Amino acid sequence: MSQVRSHLQSYPCPTNINFLWNFGFLLGISFVLQIVTGLLLASRYTSEITQAFASVQHIIREVSFGWEFRFLHATGASCVFFCLFLHILRALVFSSYTYLCITWVSGLIIYFISIATGFLGYVLPWGQMSFWGATVICNLLSPIPYLVTWLLGGFYVDHPTLRRFFVLHFVLPFVALILVVLHIFYLHLNGSNNPLGTETALKIPFYPHMLSTDAKGVNYLMLLLLVQSFFGFMELSHPDNNIPVNRFVTPLQIVPEWYFLAYYAILKVIPSKTGGMFVFIGSILLLLLLSEIRGLSSLVLLRQQFSQRNCATSWTIVYCYSFIALIIVGAQLPQEVFVTYGRFFTIIYLVSTFSLFKL
Repeated sequence: MSQVRSHLQSYPCPTNINFLWNFGFLLGISFVLQIVTGLLLASRYTSEITQAFASVQHIIREVSFGWEFRFLHATGASCVFFCLFLHILRALVFSSYTYLCITWVSGLIIYFISIATGFLGYVLPWGQMSFWGATVICNLLSPIPYLVTWLLGGFYVDHPTLRRFFVLHFVLPFVALILVVLHIFYLHLNGSNNPLGTETALKIPFYPHMLSTDAKGVNYLMLLLLVQSFFGFMELSHPDNNIPVNRFVTPLQIVPEWYFLAYYAILKVIPSKTGGMFVFIGSILLLLLLSEIRGLSSLVLLRQQFSQRNCATSWTIVYCYSFIALIIVGAQLPQEVFVTYGRFFTIIYLVSTFSLFKL
């Protein structure tokens, strides 16, 4: 109880942190919501190719409040990645990776696990987009010997694939939850940073001051989730995923969820399948190397010289805009003009990532 009290009540927080620091707390709430709704859905889901699609429709149409948990789980996945993107962007802007190295690495591992869990969960409804998306992505792993047959349980997406994806999708969130606890522990071990990027003695306890701010963010988050699940004012999933799997009909355009569109654009615009996979993985692994930067004194000097709009902030803005542009390109048909734009923004995306190492 003393550990819980030290982390959730008396933990000192800088007085000048703003709302961008709330997204870590909102991300934790989204993780818990996903686990709770996922457990309820798993009790009714059937991981067999002949019954998977029908079991999802049964949950939506026949189970009491099943539609609410189904749409909360689907919308919650988008919420998790939205909070993840903003949380990582805030860490890049304020250079948190320079003095919270272990926290940065553990957070990126959580990000990797979230990407894998989101992809596995997208396959489980067993609609047209689920099947063809799994076929396309799993074929990208073919350069690695024996990996595709081990993952799929054969030479193509079939019943063993769905069963294995369901087991992995069930287990990985609990692994991520353990890493979230370690992430918070290492964060509180060194202390949260602040927008100034320097250590300050002006701190207040987490409870009730910071917790009340986080509670306000939770209210907005739950309001957004409920409005989206009730009314669906944003189209987050492709309508073709409501069509049962037909192996003989390929969709006009295979599109993943919006939070995978940037990486899907990188895979789509590079002619080599293996090269696109290496660029996709390398663009994420480069962020891990930022934890090796130890030039905190030079970083503080740059902040004093250029104010908060320093070099790191400028390149982070370029990184953010190129990522958003790749999301837009990833949703388009593979026409020549969009392929050209995709290659241009892929280069900008990689250059901006490399430029963060200059600090």
